Amino acid sequence: MNPKTKKIIGNVVFVLLIGLLIWPTSRGYFQQMLMKIGLFKPKLEAPKQTGKTTGAAAANRVDHAVSFVNHLGETVQVSDLKGKVVFINFWATWCGPCRAEMPSINVLYDKFKDNPAVVFLIVEIEGDKEKAAAFVKNEKLTLPISYPNSDIPKEWLSESIPTTVILDKEGNLATRHEGMADYSTPDVATFIQDLINK
Repeated sequence: MNPKTKKIIGNVVFVLLIGLLIWPTSRGYFQQMLMKIGLFKPKLEAPKQTGKTTGAAAANRVDHAVSFVNHLGETVQVSDLKGKVVFINFWATWCGPCRAEMPSINVLYDKFKDNPAVVFLIVEIEGDKEKAAAFVKNEKLTLPISYPNSDIPKEWLSESIPTTVILDKEGNLATRHEGMADYSTPDVATFIQDLINK
């Protein structure tokens, strides 16, 4: 193969790779591949306490009346979920990294969906029910989608999505992770099971 042909082939391959990274569907598959090889592991540690604690109230505890509307149209008060581990993922239909991590969350959900000690709130923050339902259907996901019904505490969601928080059975923030992550790993299931067993 002559050098000119090699250069043409190299340029075509380069353009195709750039195209795959720019094209949203391909970008999602690329992000999922990166998760599967071990990149984008979620941070599974308690957030650092900020501020002073008063009495028994921990700094990582959010005592707001936070509520969501689930896929059945029912209001879910987070304060009513004491005694359960609560996995909350904040996402939007237009967010590529959010969409890329959804299959891994679905794997985690499938592991715990029959366990009454765990609740999943997959919160589409913009309340776009039609697009959320279409996404779940197109991707063949079984995740129950919820929508905000109150202000979301800044301790849970600041400015970036996806963001995932896991609350322990007392309603304390057990961990918080900003950005795309692979939630299908055994480490995440073990983290949740440990919270259930406490």
